[in-house]
Amino acid sequence: MTFDPGLAERLREAFAAADVQDISERAMFGGLVFMVGGHMACGIVADDLMVRVGPDQYAEALARPHARAMDFTGRPLRGFVFVAPPGFEADTDLMHWLETSLCFVASLPPRAGKADS
Repeated sequence: MTFDPGLAERLREAFAAADVQDISERAMFGGLVFMVGGHMACGIVADDLMVRVGPDQYAEALARPHARAMDFTGRPLRGFVFVAPPGFEADTDLMHWLETSLCFVASLPPRAGKADS
């Protein structure tokens, strides 16, 4: 599993600053993925930030500097983008991506087996 540990720590700090609850981490896509309420929110693959933005924000996310389609198999995974390091170098840019992801994940129904607190 290859991912930027410094970016992982920045994401942990950003989740804490946003007071996000029910976060877990999983090895996935050859990197590290952060789950919120059982839903994939964002992650790190090598030194890229992977962000789940949802289908409604997909085109807008792709238009942002340093963002590109998440493509592992030759077909982009709609609703997910990769962001190259210059696109989240500033903490404000990282928070933008995190907030976009959290907004989408909050719109999803609760995962089966997840109790509301």
